[in-house]
Amino acid sequence: MTSLRQLVLLRHGQTAWNAEGRAQGHLDIELDAVGLAQARAAAPLIAALRPAALWSSDLLRASATADEIARITGLPVRQDKRLREYDVGDRSGLTMAEFAAAFPAEHAAVAAAGGLFEAAGLVPGAESTEDVLERIVPALREALASVDPGETVVVVGHGASTKVCLAGLLGWDETTRQSLRGMDNCGWATLVETGVDEGLRLAAYNRTAPDFTSTGGVG
Repeated sequence: MTSLRQLVLLRHGQTAWNAEGRAQGHLDIELDAVGLAQARAAAPLIAALRPAALWSSDLLRASATADEIARITGLPVRQDKRLREYDVGDRSGLTMAEFAAAFPAEHAAVAAAGGLFEAAGLVPGAESTEDVLERIVPALREALASVDPGETVVVVGHGASTKVCLAGLLGWDETTRQSLRGMDNCGWATLVETGVDEGLRLAAYNRTAPDFTSTGGVG
């Protein structure tokens, strides 16, 4: 058995707002019927990884996804508000078209910068990527340290924040990070310790249960 720890980062199941392309951020939106089915399909596959601990964002769409894993594994869910999605400020609840209509200058700045999360700090009230990294990366390292060598911890989070913090853990620069597509709803990535300092390597990315695809969306 390897003595290296594994960190599994799982995005929550679909919500109606994902399907509509509405920015969720810190708003507490529940899973829709598809999202619940995704969570139930992914849960036995995650359980097969034999996790020793299960962490989750405290937002309902993530914690309800984690609950499906908990039912199979018997693990308690450790909720941590540090694991929340980006706070998207004035774009909360809006589609991109609605954001463009309501905040044309901010939308133009975001579009020029290459996308909502690449320029999140340009949206009034929103967190920057640096804010999110400072909030979540320490929580992920704490989650990994909570299990013994050779064990696996699962962390259920959100689409945009998981992508940028995965890249942060790997030490990727912004260009490399932006080349990585976002994970599907209930997609997961596996990071494994390298055995050198706090180094990690990416072992798998955007794995999903069979027969489920994502409509994308924000958060």
